[in-house]
Amino acid sequence: MTSAQGAPTATASRLPSLTGLRWVAAMLVFGYHAGTMRIVGEPDYQAVVGGVFTLGLSGVQFFFILSGFVLVWSARDGDRRRDFWRRRLAKIYPNHLLTWVAALLVMWWFADTIVPRAALESLLLVQAWDPTPGYFYAINTVSWSLSCELFFYLCLPLVLPALRRARAGLLWAVVAAVPLLIVALWPGQALVPEESTWWFTQIFPVVRSLEFWLGVAAAELMRRGRWRGPGLPLASLVFVVTWVVAAQWIRAELWAAILSVAYILVITAAADADVRGLPSPWRHRRLVWLGEVSFAFYLVHVLVMVTVLRATGHLGVGLPGWWGPLAVLGFLAVNLVLAALLHRWVETPMMRRLAPRRRPRLAPSTLDAETAPAPRPTPAPRAAADGPPAGRPIEYAGPRDPH
Repeated sequence: MTSAQGAPTATASRLPSLTGLRWVAAMLVFGYHAGTMRIVGEPDYQAVVGGVFTLGLSGVQFFFILSGFVLVWSARDGDRRRDFWRRRLAKIYPNHLLTWVAALLVMWWFADTIVPRAALESLLLVQAWDPTPGYFYAINTVSWSLSCELFFYLCLPLVLPALRRARAGLLWAVVAAVPLLIVALWPGQALVPEESTWWFTQIFPVVRSLEFWLGVAAAELMRRGRWRGPGLPLASLVFVVTWVVAAQWIRAELWAAILSVAYILVITAAADADVRGLPSPWRHRRLVWLGEVSFAFYLVHVLVMVTVLRATGHLGVGLPGWWGPLAVLGFLAVNLVLAALLHRWVETPMMRRLAPRRRPRLAPSTLDAETAPAPRPTPAPRAAADGPPAGRPIEYAGPRDPH
């Protein structure tokens, strides 16, 4: 089997470590929202939550980068565009529709005003294109990111043929340019009205797609065995140091760029560890399961927390003493249970029912969503205790479909 550039490739695997890392990203977003909602009323405890999760919003950035990486890694040459789009809709829309209805019921219960235009935009997942303050967060707040993902999904099959033919130098240029563009576009908020600055830098699908294309370019380089980056231990250390430094001393437009580098290093290192059979804590079966339910967890967590806090009169007020931290842990447990139920009874069966069947392989060398070439093929060293046996290819169903 050879790559588009003629580089030799080896047997393929799916990437359980990336599924496990999805839970880390989901926890970053959860912690960020728990902090901004002021669930913890004790100032000292709130300072700890705020300090640890001050950059938690970048968990969405991780999801966008990971989405581009996984979709290119698992793409089958010759797959029909409509099949790809149908699979992506089957993945994200059933959960979205159910949580959209639930959010409307909550609004009706609290006698909130429902703006038909905002509700319709949210239903159709086009709200991220509307800069009107509040509209892109209407109904179920977090679904704005699905609006961005839908745009990414629309674009990828159109770009993929050219991507497969692109020179490695061009792909490396994309990897290098994305962090710089994130910094360069930040002053571009001056091009939009003041009330739309947050929308432009944080919501606008075209701007947020930069992170997606970073993952796309890195995945294609790794497919060809052309990616060069640190191993998982060093990449993890780089991420932790970057997180600490960025949280304390770096301006917002710079930490967004710097974290994009840290995230792609961790993602590629974890993928490489899976392919080569190297130890990885992220492929532990419990973390993989948590990663599988992370999409549902992401969709329900803000809705549940806001509803309970409003019903109890604690929204924006916080709970005194240890009740605040206990409430955060309680929300974590409740959201996880709801996410597991949603994943088990809605997401999984609807994927089976709505997604098209995979077409048979045309030849042994054909890439499909179950396989992809391994970078830098080398004999697999001894694996971690929870990894595959040494010397055998990893036989894993693959990174779960990102939202």
